[in-house]
Amino acid sequence: MSLEQGRKGLKMLLAAVAGLVVVAVLPAQVAADAMVEKSIIDRIKPIGEVNVGSAPVAKAASSGADGKGTYTSACFACHGTGAAGAPKMGDKAAWKARIAQGEATLFDHAINGFKGMPAKGGNASLSDDAVKAAVKYMVDGSK
Repeated sequence: MSLEQGRKGLKMLLAAVAGLVVVAVLPAQVAADAMVEKSIIDRIKPIGEVNVGSAPVAKAASSGADGKGTYTSACFACHGTGAAGAPKMGDKAAWKARIAQGEATLFDHAINGFKGMPAKGGNASLSDDAVKAAVKYMVDGSK
């Protein structure tokens, strides 16, 4: 092998190694740049966002309302604990005078609010039928 052929072979070997280095390093650098960019975007993004759409509203119960379910989800906080002077369900003495006023009055107070009790127990998405079912459930459990 002549010196000229050795130099030519060495040049080809160096060119091949350089080509492999470029092929191996360049994609890794592009991927690293993308990761750095994503990291920067994540660090400088706003903490919160403003939603100008409508707020989600819970569906109102249908006319086949479940008195126990409505009581549990909307009424129990006060009528299960006696909070704000609410008559506790099952307390016959506290409910006696209220029951004597009749269902129509109880329904009116529950739907429209009365003294410290907010309308529909504070859940405006409840249907009137759902509120009436809860009242009946409480009355039946307090007689």
